[in-house]
Amino acid sequence: MGNTQWYLFDYGMVITDAPTPEDWLNLEDAAGVPLMDPGSPYWQHRLEFDAGRYTSVEYWSRVTGREVPESRTDLLDTLDANQWSHFNLDTLDVLEELSGQGARLALLSNMPAPMVSRFEQASWTGYFQRRYFSSKLSLVKPQREIFEHVLRDLAVEPGMVTFVDDNPANVAAAQDVGLDARLHQPGIDLQRELVPRS
Repeated sequence: MGNTQWYLFDYGMVITDAPTPEDWLNLEDAAGVPLMDPGSPYWQHRLEFDAGRYTSVEYWSRVTGREVPESRTDLLDTLDANQWSHFNLDTLDVLEELSGQGARLALLSNMPAPMVSRFEQASWTGYFQRRYFSSKLSLVKPQREIFEHVLRDLAVEPGMVTFVDDNPANVAAAQDVGLDARLHQPGIDLQRELVPRS
């Protein structure tokens, strides 16, 4: 196993900020049901969508409680991707700095296939030498197996990976595998969170 340091970043709420209320209203208007609440069908079925076990038609039909035609899901997928596209400029500055220093950067995101296809050629993906998406792996955080897959692919010991995520469950799971996992809290300076621990 290699001894090269890697920085592994989550996407939503680390590289991006939260969707705005206007974003949610636009998506709710298109879907015809309330979605913003943490207990809404949007979130109840999300991990299955992220894992690639639902198509867009299956996911949005479950979210709305009625059959949604494929012609409609393209709009819903687009609005969904748009609301997760408000970049955290402080994080982008950190990625730029790390990249300029020659650091090895990777991405690990729970992300459904339609969103992956929209983002794969986006300019921000150029920071990352490796990109891991749940829908392509049929695994989701916080499953232990997704972190084990990343480690095998990077061919490094767990302690050589600094992982940054906003979800405490994902951070705890990564720590259980041995990664140097840091909880990113919105509004906290990411640069400070990445300072090596003594």
